[in-house]
Parts: sequence; C-alpha cells; structure tokens
Amino acid sequence: MAGDRLHLGRSFFFIAGTVGLMRLPDRLSRLHALTKADNVGLGLLVLGLLLEGPGLLNGIKLVLIWLFVLAASATGAHLIAKRALRGDGEDDR
Repeated sequence: MAGDRLHLGRSFFFIAGTVGLMRLPDRLSRLHALTKADNVGLGLLVLGLLLEGPGLLNGIKLVLIWLFVLAASATGAHLIAKRALRGDGEDDR
C-alpha cells in the first residue's frame, strides 16, 4: 500500500521533470527541473522498492545506486551549467 503510493509519487515527479524539460524557457531552468524532479522521483522509487524488496543486501544496493545517481546527476548538472555560464556552448554559433 505505501509502496504503491511511493510509486505514484515517483511517476508524478518524473512527469513533472519531463514537463519542465519541455516547457521551461532557458537552459538552466530546464537543467534544474530535470535534476531536482528526477532525483526526487528516483528517491521515491528506491523507497518504494525498499518496502517491497527482500533482504537487507538488496536494500543497501538500492541505496548505493541512488547515491551514485545523485552524485552523477549533480556533477553533470554542474558541468553543463558551468559551460552554459561561460557562454562557449554550441548554441552561440
């Protein structure tokens, strides 16, 4: 029951991130929408799977995957934003 609600919340955040990617006006706003909403959605997915999944080892693996994705997402967003702020992107041609 709680896992189903978490999966429903996950779907909401993934859809919100996708809508933000499509609708927000500039590169940094779209980047913000993608990183925030997708990371929250992934967190809800992991929490839902923790409630449904068997065993502590599987739970630890899920949390580690979530943490690695958080680190990769933050790093990628930082690099994209840094390049966008420098103004040397391919859009400037």
